[in-house]
Amino acid sequence: MNAAPRIQTTAGRLAALGFADGARAERLLDELGPEAVGDLALLDDLVRAADPDLALTTLSRLVERDPSVLGAFRADPDLRRRLLGVFGLSAALGEHVVRHPECLPSIQWTRWPTLGDLREEMLLAVGADPDASEPVAELMAGGVVAGPGTPAMDALRVAYRNRLLHLASRDVAGECTLAEVAAALADLASAALEAALAIARAEVPYAGDVRLAVIGMGKCGARELNYISDVDVVFVAEPKEGVDETKALQIATRLAQGMMRACSASTPEGALWEVDANLRPEGKMGPLVRSMESHLTYYRRWAKTWEFQALLKARPVAGDLELGQQYVAAVNELVWQAAARPKFVEDVQAMRRRVEAHVPAGEADRQIKLGPGGLRDIEFAVQLLQLVHGRSDPLLRRRATLSALAALSRGGYVGRDDAKALAEAYTFLRQVEHMLQLHRLRRTHVVPSDTADLRRLGRGLGMTTDPVGEFTTTWKRHALEVRRLHEKLFYRPLLQAVARLPETEARLSAAAATARLQALGYADPEGALRHIAALTSGVSRRAAIQRTLLPVMLGWFADAPDPDAGLLGFRQVSDKLGATPWYLRLLRDETAVAERLAHLLGTSKYVTALLLHAPEAVAMLGSPAELAVRPAATLAAEAAAAVSRHAEDAETAVAAVRALRRRELLRTACADLSGLIDIEEVGQALSSLNDVTIQAALDTAINKVTLERRAPFPTRMAVIAMGRLGGLESSYASDADVMFVHAPLPGVADRDATDAAHAVAEETRRLLALPAPDPPLQIDAGLRPEGRQGPLVRTIASYRAYYDRWASHWEAQALLRARFCAGDPELGREFIALVDPLRYPAEGISADAVREIRKLKARMEAERLPRGADPALHTKLGRGGLSDVEWVAQLIQLRHAGATPALRTTRTLDALRAAAAEGLLDPADEEVLAQAWLFASRIRDALMLVRGRASDSIPTSVKERVLLARALGYPPEGTEDFVEDYRRATRRARAVVERVFYED
Repeated sequence: MNAAPRIQTTAGRLAALGFADGARAERLLDELGPEAVGDLALLDDLVRAADPDLALTTLSRLVERDPSVLGAFRADPDLRRRLLGVFGLSAALGEHVVRHPECLPSIQWTRWPTLGDLREEMLLAVGADPDASEPVAELMAGGVVAGPGTPAMDALRVAYRNRLLHLASRDVAGECTLAEVAAALADLASAALEAALAIARAEVPYAGDVRLAVIGMGKCGARELNYISDVDVVFVAEPKEGVDETKALQIATRLAQGMMRACSASTPEGALWEVDANLRPEGKMGPLVRSMESHLTYYRRWAKTWEFQALLKARPVAGDLELGQQYVAAVNELVWQAAARPKFVEDVQAMRRRVEAHVPAGEADRQIKLGPGGLRDIEFAVQLLQLVHGRSDPLLRRRATLSALAALSRGGYVGRDDAKALAEAYTFLRQVEHMLQLHRLRRTHVVPSDTADLRRLGRGLGMTTDPVGEFTTTWKRHALEVRRLHEKLFYRPLLQAVARLPETEARLSAAAATARLQALGYADPEGALRHIAALTSGVSRRAAIQRTLLPVMLGWFADAPDPDAGLLGFRQVSDKLGATPWYLRLLRDETAVAERLAHLLGTSKYVTALLLHAPEAVAMLGSPAELAVRPAATLAAEAAAAVSRHAEDAETAVAAVRALRRRELLRTACADLSGLIDIEEVGQALSSLNDVTIQAALDTAINKVTLERRAPFPTRMAVIAMGRLGGLESSYASDADVMFVHAPLPGVADRDATDAAHAVAEETRRLLALPAPDPPLQIDAGLRPEGRQGPLVRTIASYRAYYDRWASHWEAQALLRARFCAGDPELGREFIALVDPLRYPAEGISADAVREIRKLKARMEAERLPRGADPALHTKLGRGGLSDVEWVAQLIQLRHAGATPALRTTRTLDALRAAAAEGLLDPADEEVLAQAWLFASRIRDALMLVRGRASDSIPTSVKERVLLARALGYPPEGTEDFVEDYRRATRRARAVVERVFYED
């Protein structure tokens, strides 16, 4: 008989066949002996393995341990093919075979056993009687009955891994689907838990006094388990007849602890996996085991939505299965009512953020579970839709993700094509997850970056031409598709429900669409559906683009503080710009613009109103650069050009300037809400914009009065900014506090000059307050000498005479904010030079003056706070609010600015910083005061942005507080945190005010 031909085993040929290290492969093949040298079928199966080098290395070790393996391979080609397939993917299972070559027959098992068979097998492995109602482990070790410790645990681990090897061999050979593999793994885990519980019964006295059910949660409960995963469980127990409940729960707790230890303890045969009971009521802080009634009481009174989401998967897996079934039946009644709970929407939003926040830093782009486009995206979406619609549709009440997704598709809750794409992606990602975990039998969800590891994954998935490239491309494609679909999944069927388009698949009913919108945060789902219908109905190109945009934008509106307002605003803006070709194209092609628009419309009535009067301003949302605050000089030049163009028509000229102001208010508000500028920059921008507006209105008024007088204008005029405008701290709701000053030209009578100046001042106020779609700028001259009883305009000589003779301390204090803002710069400088000695007295102010200021402040606190206002929540006049902080700064300036030039500023925070730097205020006190002032200022601005009208108090309405808190960056459930943060900041500030202002 002729000898078999020797294989061409040169290093180069082996490398060409797929071995990474051809020389090493040649040596290992030679070491296998003459039986292997000519075995072409053996080489062929090695080359087919995902990692031929790993498969050959493990085979070499096995043959060294048991040389008969090669003969078994020749006798049973299926054994060889399966085993080498496993060896090429799993170093850990290869190690198990080398340690236990007697397990090889498990590869030859043809069918997968039933759950009952697996349970019997695992119980026998630990010496327990499978027919007993409560099996107890009892293992013979060396002919002596051993305790249920390490020998029983080792036996359980060996039996478990033998079955794991059997399943992996069928999986690698392509003999079962992903769903079948995942279900088999869950059944195997259930059987192992039963055996672990038998070990625990052997350890715990009086174990028979209690009924203990082990409820599988997560992937174990859904029968979609991974090769290596924490096994999530919940324990429920009941005392047997005549047993005290407290004693029974103590016994059950020891049983549960023993069962968990039997699975997770490390022995010479390793560990199975961790048993995680953290999904139980109260998590780690709650008791490990509860009675049925205790569970139900918790779920009825205190459970969060995520806990009901977890209960979707609950299934009895070990212990007293009858008790487990009773438990699942009882909690299911609560699970399917979760969507009707008051906090459901807030909980869902918090759950979505928690999913995204759980991605470890640096892993997001390689995480197949928690990363963008990962498994969690699919699972979260499916489970949320089940909670929303399963309440009225029992066909959706399924534990496993793929079967639930199929049911959602059949019911019209998810589009058919979307469901198909998600199922394909989910299957692919789970297969990758399985291969990652099989390699070392370690829990991991991170795709490796090493080329050899990527090559093994690609080849394991059947990609042989370019394993690394093909795998990476396929993975990224699926992840991108999942992320894209995840963003639209909740919303696309809503369009089908209202658009009256021809459909070949089930359509979401109006009731289901309403339920979904409610669950996602829409307070008026019927109104939302009407808006969706209006935007998407028809066959026009506009409607077609809206059908593309809306599924994503509805999600962005849902993430905003007020989804209903966002959608309504979007419809209104779209109606205004619908015929404009660039608008929808911009939103479709520039995702950042559409997302920012959705956020702004869903947050701010102020922004929405501005946009409705100038919808073309949507174009500025394209980039942060477009939202940058424009320089005052640029705005001044633009305003001057507008005034010049309409020199003959004052009202038209100022209307053009007010349109400019509206545009810049919108730019500032958008930048503010987008987090691009801080509150100090907002105040600076708004104040500079008001300066430009007042200058343009003043110029227009002078032109008009000059034309009416038919003579040259007889005086120089300047506008002095006061209050928050003077401090460059204007808010969106601020009036412009000013004083008018003029200086007659040489040879002009004071009376004639004053009449002209008065006419200009009145005309300036009138022009800026005219009814118009643009926000008015009210000019308030109430801080002038003698207040509203005094003349609106004075000459600089009149101001000098008044201040020399009549100036009060409060007027000196008000002048601390005085700043030239419009008109004749030289006259402005003269006025500032005039008031500097008054507001910055060289010797400071007297003790009597300090007492007078303190009395005035105390009287204001008692009298000016609006009736019914809560002093702790009034941002302007409340305790620790704006007024408190500003009076501290101003008193320090009045006392010390004469000798300390650094204090000579009109800005509150700059004054406080200078005081701290000069040793006049403790830096810690300065920080406390500044934080309170900034917080209060942000709230005042946010109130205007959110409500579209001014207010100084944090609202008492829960809804308005939520909207305000969200606009300030708090999460949906953070409203109480927001209020408490403000109370804390102002309480600390008030303590400083009491000490520094009233006592120092």
